[in-house]
Amino acid sequence: MTTAYQGLLHRYRDRLPVVDGMRIITLCEGNTPLIPLLNIPRELGKDVTMYVKFEGLNPTGSFKDRGMTMAVTQAVHEGSRAIICASTGNTSASAAAYAARAGIRSFVLIPEGKIAMGKLAQAMMHGAIVIQIQGNFDDGMRLVKEVATKAPVTIVNSINPYRIQGQKTASFEIVEALGRAPDYHCIPVGNAGNITAHWLGYRECANGGALPVMAGYQAAGAAPFISGQMVDQPETVATAIRIGHPQSWDAAWDASRASNGWFAAHDDATILATQKLLASKEGIFCEPASAISVAGAIADIRSGRSRAGSTIVCTVTGHGLKDPDTAIASNTAPVLKVPAALDDVRRASVEPL
Repeated sequence: MTTAYQGLLHRYRDRLPVVDGMRIITLCEGNTPLIPLLNIPRELGKDVTMYVKFEGLNPTGSFKDRGMTMAVTQAVHEGSRAIICASTGNTSASAAAYAARAGIRSFVLIPEGKIAMGKLAQAMMHGAIVIQIQGNFDDGMRLVKEVATKAPVTIVNSINPYRIQGQKTASFEIVEALGRAPDYHCIPVGNAGNITAHWLGYRECANGGALPVMAGYQAAGAAPFISGQMVDQPETVATAIRIGHPQSWDAAWDASRASNGWFAAHDDATILATQKLLASKEGIFCEPASAISVAGAIADIRSGRSRAGSTIVCTVTGHGLKDPDTAIASNTAPVLKVPAALDDVRRASVEPL
């Protein structure tokens, strides 16, 4: 019998809707590191402990794999031969990979020109039927729901309750690593399934202990939770959270209110600056949407909203290699070009030290 890690549905079988006879579809997702931040808290000069839950180290490079293993396993168990999703990128990559693993078809609707190339490449390489629509994610979500009423396909967006079940396991891992829940959990909010899932996970493993304050962060140009109403034309460089009509609207509000939490927004300049800060100070390269959790945490620490002496966990949802074009475009450091000669290389590298 193997003792190797076999993925979330094996590890947390007793806490997930896994039943006898299921063919478990897994890529050994989960078990991602909880990385303590060292340099950023020191520079802030505040008495807090900060961690990053680096979900970019899942098999397809984002947290979506946690939910997708459960959703696709259930779809296969029910006899589905195809899955479908609307996506800003990460869901499409994950759905395509798990469908390939299961031996079923995948169809993904993506907004034309509004998806990072790394994510599009993943969906294509995994064999998905990629349909670019002349509209945004919210248009795609509407169309996916309509298609599912007329065709034998299973929706694997976070409106699928099995997605939320899989995603809640991130909270289990955090509690196991810390020995308790953090005081604050900072998380990007787009479609709002992830904040919903984390709150569910924390409640299920609390055992009477303290629960975290859930702090959700949105891009200023795509911030329906800040305005209190849906946004028809969301815009932000953080493509993963460029969503104006969150599908988990009510559940996310419930998580925020029940945890005494809040929502806040940050602009694209702050998001990109924090992405660079996290990479250059801590060695953690995340996609722009991920960085907003750290940007929000920093702002709340500075303002005193997060109390001194607290433990803060920031979910970093996706790897920076998902969107290399944005990273390169936003980086002002020049690439030095010199002749292939020792003296030239020495002058460019060693001498400035």
